[in-house]
Amino acid sequence: MINQVTLVGRLTKDPDLKSTTEGTPVTQVTLAVNRNFRNHNGEIDADFIQCTLWRKAAENTAQFCRRGAVVGITGRLQTRHYDNREGKRIYVTEVVAESIRFLSSKPSANVVEQEKKEEVPIVL
Repeated sequence: MINQVTLVGRLTKDPDLKSTTEGTPVTQVTLAVNRNFRNHNGEIDADFIQCTLWRKAAENTAQFCRRGAVVGITGRLQTRHYDNREGKRIYVTEVVAESIRFLSSKPSANVVEQEKKEEVPIVL
C-alpha cells in the first residue's frame, strides 16, 4: 500500500515547539495550501492542513520558520479519534511529516532586529 503526501504551502502561525512526557520534541503546524483552480467568484481558495513534525524536524522548524514561511512537507496521512469531554467522538486527519524543506529565503539581520524591537516586554 502507498500512503505518501507532498505539500507546499505557507505556515499559518509561528511553530510552537513542545515535548512529550518522554522528552521527544514535537510541533504541530497548519499549512495553507492554495488550490489549483478559482472558485465561482474568481478567487483562489486554500486548504488548511494540520501537520505534525517530530524530533529534529520539529526543532529546526521552530527555530528557523515563522508565520508565512513557505515550506514543503512530505509525509503520510494519518487519521485518529478520541472522545471529548461530552463523550462525542472526534476524528482528526493530519499529515505526519517525514521530511520538511524550507523554501522561503532566510530573513535578513535587519528584519530580525526590527522584529526584536517591536516585541513589547511584559511587566508583572
